Amino acid sequence: MIKKEELNLTQNWDKVFPKNENVNHKKVTFLNHFGITLAADLYKPKKYTGKLPAIAVSGPFGAVKEQSSGLYAQEMANRGFLTIAFDPSFTGESGGEPRFMNSPDINVEDFQAAVDYLSNLEEVDSDKISIIGICGWGGMAIQTACVDTRIKATVAITMYDMSRVTGNGYFDEQDNEEARYKARVSINNQRTIDFKNGNYALGGGVVDDPTDMPWFVQQYYDYYKTDRGYHKRSLNSNGGWNITAGTSLLNTRLFAYANEIRNAVMIVHGENAHSLYFGQDAFKLLKGDNKEFLLVKDANHCDLYDGGVNHDKIPFNKIEEFIRKYI
Repeated sequence: MIKKEELNLTQNWDKVFPKNENVNHKKVTFLNHFGITLAADLYKPKKYTGKLPAIAVSGPFGAVKEQSSGLYAQEMANRGFLTIAFDPSFTGESGGEPRFMNSPDINVEDFQAAVDYLSNLEEVDSDKISIIGICGWGGMAIQTACVDTRIKATVAITMYDMSRVTGNGYFDEQDNEEARYKARVSINNQRTIDFKNGNYALGGGVVDDPTDMPWFVQQYYDYYKTDRGYHKRSLNSNGGWNITAGTSLLNTRLFAYANEIRNAVMIVHGENAHSLYFGQDAFKLLKGDNKEFLLVKDANHCDLYDGGVNHDKIPFNKIEEFIRKYI
């Protein structure tokens, strides 16, 4: 039996959202199949009867469970689910070395390990497990649904296809061999430097001054770099991923088997989100009458992280209705 790592877990409430007093909260850990110990916040309604349906939540890509995923997990627990919001391998309070790396294979396994954990909790109905992925983890959620038949419903929120944006650039503007070759050269040169130095250089999180950056970078800044969403363990709020972390995504394409997903999938996107094309194109791959695309009026990409200025942009009622319909 592989032993779990001893993680240094913060026990005080350090989320970017307020605590709901109708929901119990505690820290938990579990192993994935790569032997990495994952840290999660478990949320459970204080009053319930019988076994609970369960949801695993993660994302956005480069965020931590104290941000958007925790908000979703707590709210769904308030609505009668047992939920966990977990930090992916190599990030946040989860284990794994080197730090600040990612891999679509390992990230899918993280979601599957969360399903393993939930399936074995005494208070959970193991036949009623769903997952929610946000931003880049919306894509990872759909990819997990391709392989994990235990998942009854998958909800992808303001999703990114991380393999597509890594290989093609934003809006597919670098979808050509020469651009990808230059990206490979840059990453491989950095690998040589990192090996020589004995450490991994960071690529930087969200910029500190978005003045001359694209409009959607300003939206990221407004979430990750302000009191609205800043967290000290968030990669996006601070130093970002390792420069070479994109190697796997540059060599992989998600959704090869998306048309074979038999269980329910909902994709939720804001109509003003720069990332809308990811969700629309992913939805075209899905088959069956248990698939739904929900367009949120007047919402941008980051509005679905926390509800936006008035905290009213996340369609929790629709999300709950969809999940309950298919579990």
